Amino acid sequence: MLIYRISSPFKFDARALSLTCKVCKKYQSTETRLDHVGTMLPESGMENSYRVGQTFLHKVFAYRGVIIHPWTANISEQSKYQASSFPDNTNTDPAKSKALKNETYYQVLMDSRDLPYNRDEAFFVTTIKTDPSQSSETMTGIQTVPGVDYVSHQDVLPYSSIEEVPIQNDLFKLFFDQNQESKQFQSTDRLHTWKNNNYNSLKMDKVYKETTGEIRVTAIPFFLGMKNSTGSHLQEYWWRYSIRVENLGDKSARLQERHWRIISNGSVKTVRGRGVTGKEPILNKDNPVFQYCSHMSLPSTSGTMWGTFRFERENGEQFDARIPAFALETS
Repeated sequence: MLIYRISSPFKFDARALSLTCKVCKKYQSTETRLDHVGTMLPESGMENSYRVGQTFLHKVFAYRGVIIHPWTANISEQSKYQASSFPDNTNTDPAKSKALKNETYYQVLMDSRDLPYNRDEAFFVTTIKTDPSQSSETMTGIQTVPGVDYVSHQDVLPYSSIEEVPIQNDLFKLFFDQNQESKQFQSTDRLHTWKNNNYNSLKMDKVYKETTGEIRVTAIPFFLGMKNSTGSHLQEYWWRYSIRVENLGDKSARLQERHWRIISNGSVKTVRGRGVTGKEPILNKDNPVFQYCSHMSLPSTSGTMWGTFRFERENGEQFDARIPAFALETS
């Protein structure tokens, strides 16, 4: 089955992707055209992982990408919680979450042509800078690599591209070359070196989910490393975390506020603010998912984060959706 990309200024319903086999990109033009992208391949069941080098379309965000590395993650999911208030007796122990299954997630490289239609703050990884004279776990700084994402097996739509270079990204030619016999793309030594050098900050093994009514929140933490605080002998431990918020229903809802609680060394810190990453995203049938990444530092080797997102319906009704408690661990 052929796959087409619709070049149009109009919005595309990404949830229809697997049914229509078409990908729509938003261009600054009033012209609509149909571009042949490639041929859809059979989807693999949950028990079979896609290979490194497989090109795919993201079923939700509709970007083109290529698989860099598969990770097996433990999925911990809380049962539905219908109350709209933030209870004081919240279970904040992630270990007590109901672990439903293991699932494959893929670290992927995105096509830079599709990045303008997604947001930079949602799709990047963080690696650390180190001083060769110090421990390899001691950070001197952090650096972000844009155009890298982590994708659930269920969100992958594999395809074979008609383009000689299927993914436009500065890292693609460094990370992949083409097997002349099979014509499949395979890892280069450069990709192996990059993954080995940054293994600790790229590793993912736990995914936390919680559903409140029709809102599901997914959190994925990544430990980065330890950094000596400037001007003191104190140490800071750094994490990156990815948050995905999904509206599973038909009613529109605006994310207005965030309310975080962070436990570390027996103390609780509260953080409140408007929206997330400076935005108040509206989740509706056309745009049901919002994703972003952020960073957190603690003075101890472990902690726990949890919280709520305050939403408002079009009729003014407000409700809170719970953010699952997730562990910040160094190992």
